[in-house]
Amino acid sequence: MKAVIHKKYGPPEVAQYVDWKKPQPKANEVLVEIYAATVNRTDSGFRSAEYFISRFWSGLFRPKFPILGCEFAGVVVEVGAEVTSFQMGDRVFGYNDKTFGAHAEFIAIAETDAIATMPDNLGFDQAAALTEGAHYALADIRAAKVQAGHQVMVYGATGAIGSAAVQLLKYFGAHVTAVSNTQNLDLVKNLGADVVIDYQTQDFTKTDQRFEFIFDAVGKNSFAQCKPLLTEKGIYISTELGKYGVNVLLALTTPLWGGKKLLFPLPSINQQDVLFLKKLAELGVFRPVIDRYFQLSQLVEAYTYVQSGQKTGNVIIRVKEEMS
Repeated sequence: MKAVIHKKYGPPEVAQYVDWKKPQPKANEVLVEIYAATVNRTDSGFRSAEYFISRFWSGLFRPKFPILGCEFAGVVVEVGAEVTSFQMGDRVFGYNDKTFGAHAEFIAIAETDAIATMPDNLGFDQAAALTEGAHYALADIRAAKVQAGHQVMVYGATGAIGSAAVQLLKYFGAHVTAVSNTQNLDLVKNLGADVVIDYQTQDFTKTDQRFEFIFDAVGKNSFAQCKPLLTEKGIYISTELGKYGVNVLLALTTPLWGGKKLLFPLPSINQQDVLFLKKLAELGVFRPVIDRYFQLSQLVEAYTYVQSGQKTGNVIIRVKEEMS
């Protein structure tokens, strides 16, 4: 099969488009022929190992899992002897940040992992983008214990995580203030944001509103900067470690003070989360935003674009053309 591998950590150019051995499913696994995948911050982070701590999962000196890619959508073409939940021909989507493998023509994954049949109202491209940004957003929304009526700010509302967060927060009944650039104001409004602040023309810290939860979906602000905007027991969460890893330290100390606090939840995803996101997609209340498309052989270009910081929503890798 064709796959994109990396044998060492580094810039996008370490990714190589090669012939690779097709995976063989174990008794509890399904083999999925991949039609679409994504390139995202998770993939880029594990490829570059810019945060050294990631190597404790992916390999200290060299990658343990040469094929990256965590999000996928495709068709089940083989089932293990013990599989009961899926059958050949099922259109499925899912997420695998344990062993990765989605930047290839086939992936093997356990039937109990983060995989489900696709929503009937989505094609492979959109189904492939349902999980990565959304599961990060969902983990942080749950950690902040967002309730209906809460005032929530989402900074960076047009990335894969931020655009998912706006839609999920509206589903849970929050009042959402979204911070975006000028170009994407209409997009964010269409996602359901109640208030939109253009950071290119306005200082978001000057708002009079106070928030139970501020979610920095791009990691470009700080607890100190956002703290004055929080309610008495408001919560700040960033998707990044912060300068010198300060967010980890603050996550350990600020909850002890009993007032405004920073949390740094570790995201996780399971099959129930995938089924939940499928339900929201079927209801039409969550639809991943797609920026542009690349072929599998163009993965270096896709990585470069993702790391440019210019993308809106998700970048799709088309592995196999969808049949009409």
